[in-house]
Amino acid sequence: MDLKLFGEVFVTLLVIVDPPGMMPIFLALTGPLSARERHRAAWQAVALALGVIVIFAVAGQTLLAYLHVDLPALQAAGGLLLILVALELLTGKTDDPTKQATANIALVPLGTPLLAGPGAIVATMLFVQRADGPTDFSAIAAAIVAVMLTVWIVLRFSGGIVKVLRPGGIEVLTRIAGLLLAAIAVQLIADAIAAFVTQYNGGG
Repeated sequence: MDLKLFGEVFVTLLVIVDPPGMMPIFLALTGPLSARERHRAAWQAVALALGVIVIFAVAGQTLLAYLHVDLPALQAAGGLLLILVALELLTGKTDDPTKQATANIALVPLGTPLLAGPGAIVATMLFVQRADGPTDFSAIAAAIVAVMLTVWIVLRFSGGIVKVLRPGGIEVLTRIAGLLLAAIAVQLIADAIAAFVTQYNGGG
């Protein structure tokens, strides 16, 4: 296995996924849930993210070409999804745990587009395009699994923070997470618009 490529993929994806930055959003979304449900949400989100990244790594270019979808469109769609979630966090609509199922939170927005977002998908696809032979592919695969395992560990053991924060702290954290999420969403959409402008200007 190519350790240099493994390190490059691992660091790149870890920076993009940003487990420490994910923690407040994860806690805001799962704060009202029981510890068991929070643990389940963590592994479901990571499992989905791993599946999505692997699918795009293997067949991403073919899939997007078949659907006639450009990567910036995928990025903008992810941004719009995150804006919807951010608005829920900011308005307090996620405070009632009975209104949301654990699986729903784990799949959207945690699994995708937060963990398996446009950035992680595009980076993985680029690494796969550059790969040459089974050695490179195994290094990329190992790095993806290692990143997801790191994310799972961070999310799995974030429950201790919930006990410290108590309901009042979770509510404050929820609003902060909503603001951060809205900023991430706007940045995704802005990057997508810039990419479209560049693409069509270049094409013209």
